[in-house]
Amino acid sequence: MKRAWVLLILLCGGCFHPLQTESRLSITGPVLTRVTAEVEPKNNASPLQEMPVQGACAAAGSTKIALIDVDGLLLNQNLTGPFSSGENPVDTFREKLDAAAADPAVCALVLRINSPGGSVTATDIMWREMQRFRICSKKPVVACLMDLGCGGAYYLATASDRIVAHPTSVTGGIGVVLNLFNLQDLLAVFSIANQSIKAGKNIDIGDQTASIPPESKKMLQAMADEFHTRFQLVVKQQRPQVDPADETTFDGRVFPAAQALKRRLIDRVGYLEDALNVARGLAGQPQAQVVMFHRPNDMARTPFATTPNQPLQAAAFPVSVPGIERSRLPTFLYLWQPDPTLLRLSGQ
Repeated sequence: MKRAWVLLILLCGGCFHPLQTESRLSITGPVLTRVTAEVEPKNNASPLQEMPVQGACAAAGSTKIALIDVDGLLLNQNLTGPFSSGENPVDTFREKLDAAAADPAVCALVLRINSPGGSVTATDIMWREMQRFRICSKKPVVACLMDLGCGGAYYLATASDRIVAHPTSVTGGIGVVLNLFNLQDLLAVFSIANQSIKAGKNIDIGDQTASIPPESKKMLQAMADEFHTRFQLVVKQQRPQVDPADETTFDGRVFPAAQALKRRLIDRVGYLEDALNVARGLAGQPQAQVVMFHRPNDMARTPFATTPNQPLQAAAFPVSVPGIERSRLPTFLYLWQPDPTLLRLSGQ
């Protein structure tokens, strides 16, 4: 009995990517065969479907807690690629909120957040949609922070009635970043020169083929400061118990759950089940079951189910060039992400 590796070559997005599968073959002579593999599509062609993830299917008239999962980078663009959902996080978030609002049996909502943040505009849109849901539906909302709830993800969490963080969660990151790098020397290695033609001396402000002039840097800094001020105002308005005089809370640093609790950035340290029970208590429905809204081809069977968002091409190119990778994130960001290779987790 010999151990053989069968190499499957899939044509994905114009590139060949190898997948390995282990098989046991008994070979006694020349073998000629053909192997065909199909990749199950992940797309949003079908509407969201309610999936019970805690307890049996709800009987008619019983109450439910809607568990809305928010994972990965929060960007207003489709996260496409083989094996990924191809969803726009902002669009999907609104669709899930609409599904929860339209169901009269849904008595409360739990936001299960695991994200380092995202673009300033995308997170602000999601925050506003969350506020709209609370005002229009009158249903309580509890945010539960998982591994990460930083930057724009924490910004979004402030739109809830309560914030629960896992004991090992990392949160905070109240700051703004604009990813700019001087790639002039790198381009010179490949004999690439910038020959852009422009009208308006500041139209290429932040151009990454040259150093940033002091005047341009001052303008970009003013914009970052404005977005930072907006973030701070949101936190101070939504979390009045936070000490506004403690500048260390607002300087962009992140905190473990225990420190975040001391600073009143969160209301409680606990687990997802604790957040669900807080939501049941706020709704006055201690027996409410938990449901998630996913696509029919994206099954959710437990409260920890996540939607696939790591395209095949992410694993095919392991080499990381920080300047180039970070430059692929758009505009100003409410984001804590020291490792640029994490960009691939959302297909960037």
